[in-house]
Amino acid sequence: MTESRADFARPPVALALGSLLRADWAVLLRNKISTFVGVLLPIVLIIVTTFGKASTKLGGSEQIVGLALTLGLITSCLLGYSLAIAHDRETGGLQRLRVTPVPTWTIMASRLIVQVVASLLTSVLVVVIGVIVHGLTLGIGTYVLVIGSAVVGSLMFLALGQSLVGLVKTSNGVSAIGRLLFVILVLLGLLGVTGVLGDTVKAIAGYSPVGALMTLFMDALTQVGWSGQDTIALLTCLGYIVVFAFIGIRWFRWESR
Repeated sequence: MTESRADFARPPVALALGSLLRADWAVLLRNKISTFVGVLLPIVLIIVTTFGKASTKLGGSEQIVGLALTLGLITSCLLGYSLAIAHDRETGGLQRLRVTPVPTWTIMASRLIVQVVASLLTSVLVVVIGVIVHGLTLGIGTYVLVIGSAVVGSLMFLALGQSLVGLVKTSNGVSAIGRLLFVILVLLGLLGVTGVLGDTVKAIAGYSPVGALMTLFMDALTQVGWSGQDTIALLTCLGYIVVFAFIGIRWFRWESR
């Protein structure tokens, strides 16, 4: 009898998800520092590389825009998302939401949807600024491929952030390990993929989350058409999404204790 009453009192999924989406979007907008940093870092990279020979040393304008896009996704999806979830879990926010009549899966789905939308808006802004500053000429098809790659990238780094929150229980631990992962991933993007550290490191970096995503961005921006390496890069990204999502879901706990 108790279960039937609870099921009867449960609101429709669309209504519950809509309410959560509005609340999570409002929280994201109020967290101005995190949002500002996620937008500022890739834009700064695009602007500072216009001075001197920085553009040539980093592989050209397309490489720079690809790096900027990847940097923005890592900042918002890996660091921003994981820290927000860890903080809400530690303060009891997630547990309070869990005891409400809304379906449990909608709580996480709402946050993921909001984060993906925010990442896409940032990616569009970064591409537009990159095109203007570096004088690129892109067609409609190129923009579609770049945005599609940004969706894949955001899902991949969100899955990585979810796995981090699943394996690490405290917000301080999530913050420390997240920053370490950030440095490693950025170094792979800035040094490994560009070949500065040699062909061996470049080959290894090509199958890393950053390397695979950079391949998709680079081939889209240079407008060379879809190739075998793009298929491998896409499958690599999808593989990371599946693995990280499984880890994040399997070992995720609603409480830090």
